[in-house]
Amino acid sequence: MKIAVLVKEVPDTWGDRRIDPATKRVVRGKDVVIDEINEKAVEAALLVKEANSGSTLTVVTMGPKSALDALRKGLAMGADDAIHIVDDGLAGSDAVQTSAALAAALAPRAFDLVITGNESTDGRTAAVPAMLAERLGVAQLTFLRTLTVTGSEVGGDRLTEDGHLEVSAGLPALVSVTEQIAEARYPNFKGIMAAKKKPVETLAISDLGISSGDAGGANSWSVVETVTPRPPREGGTVITDDGTAGTQIADYLATAKLI
Repeated sequence: MKIAVLVKEVPDTWGDRRIDPATKRVVRGKDVVIDEINEKAVEAALLVKEANSGSTLTVVTMGPKSALDALRKGLAMGADDAIHIVDDGLAGSDAVQTSAALAAALAPRAFDLVITGNESTDGRTAAVPAMLAERLGVAQLTFLRTLTVTGSEVGGDRLTEDGHLEVSAGLPALVSVTEQIAEARYPNFKGIMAAKKKPVETLAISDLGISSGDAGGANSWSVVETVTPRPPREGGTVITDDGTAGTQIADYLATAKLI
């Protein structure tokens, strides 16, 4: 079985995350890491690989040169090889353009199973998995909290607003997973050293067979017109215990409709 996992370099959630008012894009400085949901997706893929002898796992990303570190993390965890889509002309691509570039890289390689996170922490569209499945012409199972692969079928437990559904589809297929899917393993020293020698294929726009006019922020289907800074946090309510603290807290919670 040929498995691919999408990973992405994102600003560290513990850092200062902001949008540049001039470019209207997320500021991507030196404080970038592999998205945590992608680590969980890699773990889910590794479990599938380990349960299906002879399987191979490829980690795939679209991003700047620094995104190679995200690929190396996946390789250190246990992936076999990597694909890095890197081209300045892709900078600022929206979800539609991103799915087109990813599909162009994945389609010729005929993966049996593509695994993604349900959404990235910097974009939050949760749309790329469905768009990518449509472009690849494969079944999609999204928002899975469990994942099983048996023979030529993939299935899992899909979360909904009203509960959950048991869903399945024949391979090839694309699945997106939630935070509940698995806890990512820590790469050991052997894995980290081995990752440096594993092959990484680099692809540019010219290698993908897509038009440069259809890529990049200047040609996005979606456009951010305005950016409003997050308002400063207001001071909280101070409750002084003068013997009526319990009543004050209850009144505060009732006013906020929390009780």
